[in-house]
Order: sequence, then C-alpha cells, then structure tokens
Amino acid sequence: MLATPVMQGKEVLAVVMALNKLNATEFSKEDEEVFKKYLNFISFVLRNHHTTYLYNIESRRSQMLLWSANKVFEELTDIERQFHKALYTIRMYLNCERYSVGLLDMTKEKEFYDEWPIRLGEAEPYKGPKTPDGREVNFYKIIDYILHGKEEIKVIPSPPADHWCLVSGLPTYVAENGFICNMMNAPADEYFTFQKGPVDETGWVIKNVLSLPIVNKKEEIVGVATFYNRKDGKPFDEYDEQIIETLTQFLGWSVLNTDTYEKMNKLENRKDIAQEMLMYQTKATPSEVESILKYKEKLNVNSIEECDQKDLIRILKEELPDPKDLELYEFRFSDFPVTEHGLITCGIRLFFEINVVEKFKVPAEVLTRWMYTVRKGYRDITYHNWRHGFNVGQTMFTLLMTGKIKKYYTDLEAFAMVAAAFCHDIDHRGTNNLYQMKSAAPLAKLHGSSILERHHLEYSKTLLQDESLNIFQNLNKRQFETVLHLFEVAIIATDLALYFKKRTMFQKIVDAIEKMETEEEAIKYISIDPTKKEVIMAMMMTGCDLSAITKPWEVQSKVALMVANEFWEQGDLERTVLQQQPIPMMDRNKGDELPKLQVGFIDFVCTFVYKEFSRFHKEITPMFDGLQNNRVEWKTRADEYEEKMKVIEEQKKKEEEAAAKKG
Repeated sequence: MLATPVMQGKEVLAVVMALNKLNATEFSKEDEEVFKKYLNFISFVLRNHHTTYLYNIESRRSQMLLWSANKVFEELTDIERQFHKALYTIRMYLNCERYSVGLLDMTKEKEFYDEWPIRLGEAEPYKGPKTPDGREVNFYKIIDYILHGKEEIKVIPSPPADHWCLVSGLPTYVAENGFICNMMNAPADEYFTFQKGPVDETGWVIKNVLSLPIVNKKEEIVGVATFYNRKDGKPFDEYDEQIIETLTQFLGWSVLNTDTYEKMNKLENRKDIAQEMLMYQTKATPSEVESILKYKEKLNVNSIEECDQKDLIRILKEELPDPKDLELYEFRFSDFPVTEHGLITCGIRLFFEINVVEKFKVPAEVLTRWMYTVRKGYRDITYHNWRHGFNVGQTMFTLLMTGKIKKYYTDLEAFAMVAAAFCHDIDHRGTNNLYQMKSAAPLAKLHGSSILERHHLEYSKTLLQDESLNIFQNLNKRQFETVLHLFEVAIIATDLALYFKKRTMFQKIVDAIEKMETEEEAIKYISIDPTKKEVIMAMMMTGCDLSAITKPWEVQSKVALMVANEFWEQGDLERTVLQQQPIPMMDRNKGDELPKLQVGFIDFVCTFVYKEFSRFHKEITPMFDGLQNNRVEWKTRADEYEEKMKVIEEQKKKEEEAAAKKG
C-alpha cells in the first residue's frame, strides 16, 4: 500500500491510496516519485474545490448575518416577530428542507396560587426536564418552516407533545442540556425516537438533523432551532454547525433588543400610571373648585355642566378680591396678610385684570381648577413654596401693568408670561441644582442642565395635557405652540446660571431704547423682534424671582430669613447625607454672616437687574429704590457684626499675649 495525505495548510483534505502493485511485491522509490507528481496535480484540484467550498460557506454566513441583522433591528416589539422575520428572510441560505423554532417559557417561578395544589398534595410536583437555569422545559410556541414542495409556515401555539418536531425528544434534550446535536442518520438513532416513515401527508421523511439552543446574553436558553435534511442529501457538516451556531448566537443576543423594548414599555406604562396617580392627588377636587366657584349655592344647580359660561364668569368675579385692597398693582405687595387660599383667588383676579379670560374663552371652572392645582403642586417647604410662586406671578403682572412693559407684548404673550410665572418653581424640593447633581438624584440623570427648571417646565406642561386643566384649550394649534415656547423661555430663564449670559444682551436693548426720542419708536424696535422680546421676558423672570430683595424692609427681613433657613436645611443634608462641608451660605454654623452675604448678593447679582429696569422704564424705579434701602439695612448689620468680631479678636489676642507673658 502506498498512501499520502492531501493537505490545505495543517488540515487534511483527503488521503489518496494505491493498493497492490501489479507484477511486484511492493512499491518502489520510482513509484513514490510518480505518485507524488500525480498528486501535485490532483491535490491542486482538491484544494481549489475546498477553497471554493469555504468561500461559499463564508458567503452564506455573511449573507445570513447581514439579512438577519437587517430584520432583527427592524423588528423590536417582541421576540416572536423578531425571530420569525429573521429566520424567514434567510431561508434560502440555510440549505435544508425544513427547520423548526421552539420558543421556551421564560417563567422561573410559579404564581403562589399555582403552588397551593402541590403543597396541599392535590397535584404532583413537576419532575420533568429543566433548563440549566432551573426553568421547566415548556415550549409555548413552535414555528415550522417547510421549504420543500410548496413553501409554508405553520405557527403552533401551545404545541402538543406528539407534534412531529417534539415527538423525538431532541428539542427537549437540547433545551435541558444546552448541547449542539448533529445526527447524521436520525431514524437509526436509539436514544431519540424519530419517526422512521413520513411525518405528514406530504410524504416527507426525516434523514439528518442539526439542533442548537438559542442563548441570550444572560446565558439563558430562550429557544431551540432544529434543522432537517440538508438539500444535497449529505449530513450536516462542521461548517453547517458553525454557520447555524453563529446565527443562533446572534438571534440570542438580539433578544436584548426586545427585552430593552419591553422594559421601556413597562417604564412608560409605570410613568403613565405614576402621572395618573400624581394628577389624582394634585388636581383640585370638585369640592375645592366649589370653594371658589360657588355655582351650587349661587346658581342653584347640581352639576357645573348645567351652567352657562357667562353665569360662571359672573359668580367667579364676585368671589375675587379687589386688587386695590390688597395692593396687587404695587411693587411693595406683601403676601403675609393673605391666606394661601386667598392667594388662589388673587391669582385668578390677575388674569381678569389683564383681560385674557373672556378674550381667549377660558372656562371659569378650568381656570379655577388650574389655579388651585398649581397651588397644590407646590410642596410645603420653607421658601420655594406656593407663596413664593404667587409672588413671582404677581410681580410679573405688576411689571407688565404698573411697569408699563405690557405695551411690547400681545395679550396672548402676557397671558403665557403670568401663567408661567405662577408655575416657575412648581414641585421645588427645597434644594438647588448642585445638590441634585451631588446626590445623583433622578432629576439630575434626566436633565443635563437647568435641572430643577426643566422639571418645573415639564410639570407645567403635564398639567396642560389634562383638558380639564388646560387654560389654553380654546387656542388654535399655532397659538398653543407659542404658549409652550414662552413657558420654556420664561421658566428656564429663572436658572441664575443663565443670568450672566443674558444681562449684556438686555443692557444693549436698554441702551438703544434710551437713545430713542418717541415711545412709538421704542415699541416698534422691540415688538417686531421676537428675540428682543424673549431677552426682556427672561430678564423680567429674573427680576420677579429675586423681587423679595426689593420689598419693604419689614417684609424683606422675614423673607431673607426664610431663604436662609432653606439654604441651611440643604447644608444640613450635605453634611449628614453627602458627608460634605457646605459652603458658608449653606452653613447653619455661620448664620451670623447672613447680613454680609446679603450685601454681597445685592451687589453681585441684584443691583444690575433693577438698575437696568429702572433705566428701561422709570415706572420700575420703586424696585431699585427698595433694593437700595435694603442694602443700607443689611450693610448696617454687616458692619455691626464686623465690629463685634473685631472686638472679639482683639480680646482674644490680649488674652493670648497675657498668657504668653505669664508663661
């Protein structure tokens, strides 16, 4: 015998043998040489054939992955549709007569009520096969792809145990053990019970089988893919195994997409439920609305739907306070004498004063419900509560009306500005943006910048999504989009981090207005340019937000203490929760430095705002005057504190010198 291998690198492609030399007892050296020369030619043909085969294998693999990827990322809704689309699209590259995909139930634990019969002995515990991660092997759906004869796809939910694919026990074995099974002569196998004859009316017979588990990123078996009868009649080889294994791995990993989609859907649903719960708790109840809009008492009806809007507007006006009695048009307005419920009626009054309720057909009950709901949206915290929210809304109203800035804006814009001012700090938590970031609060993860301001904006928009709270419900689409944009500009502008960016732009507008000779020229200069109007509005929001610093001293001193207390509460949290030393402004132990800090805040932040507004409109000068008066008060107290500290330092120094001499 003369034998030699045909090699492709280190791989043996074939063995060629010559047997029993004629007329001789053995092959000679010359025979070996002739044999090698012959093999040089024949091995080239074999290697070429093998290279072509490998090329076809890689081409199939690439096409399968390409098309399956295309379908996998096209379909993210659920695993069944994803697998079906991918496997159906690549059927021509699978090179088999049939294939079947069994999807496994992913439930790991039974419901408690399903366990009761077993625990009571009324039912036998499950003793069948389990997946490697402990789940019962339960195929909840099988999809059969029939490619011979007439192409057909059959989807079998809750397949019976005698289904032609399951009856052999091979898919169950693969699901239980996670093995790849390649059976060259399936009917002859003794371990599995494959049907030896036709499996159905088509006369099709099982010859060879390749079965693989589909495994996800968590290494859980999510299904079993089984392929039957290679088209050329040969058994499935190692290259078929590699191709199909690559495909099942890719499909398994792609389950991450559907899992993520499902999680996102659940999160979306949870968000909707949470929002619904929030609205139920926050939204003004019928009795709360009726405490202001007394339609039952005054109109003698049982349901508000029976009332005419004109009657509702009339009786609502009767319940609202006189603006003059409470000084709602004055910059010096103080909320202290008014109850929180009274501030709701004051807020409604302001919308009537700017003549937007009748003009934009705002239903009386919707306006009342919205105003009451905004009040309930503010948390019961030290400073950033409903009283602060109302004060900002009242100051915006006063700037527009008493400050004469309304002439640059339309009625719709004024409506949106006052409404946004009321909402600007809704659901404030009593801590600033920096604390949200330091504590890794969910809000900080949701919003990259202007964290709390964006939350106030989103909360405000959420209220308007409820038709029974939407005070802008009778606007057309374009008008409503304008309102939402103005809400965004106004509320985000209250972030003091943005204040320094806009002050120069505002100053340039004021400089230009000062040079103009007529009021008409100034109105035209601003009103025709939306950007200038937005810059002024943004600065107005800053002026409103800081307006407590301009109030009469008896009001300002109390409000400053409330602000300081809220800062100190945050400082306490930083010290206890974050284990960090708070800055002096937040440090309760440095409370005596409050006057000094107030003087610094007035000089560094506030003076520019009110000085420029007094230049812009002389009617706003009372705010600047109030600021200067308060600075004098705070400076006096800061100087007294400095003098006191100086005396203490000198006394301490004398005591140290005396102790040193004695020593």
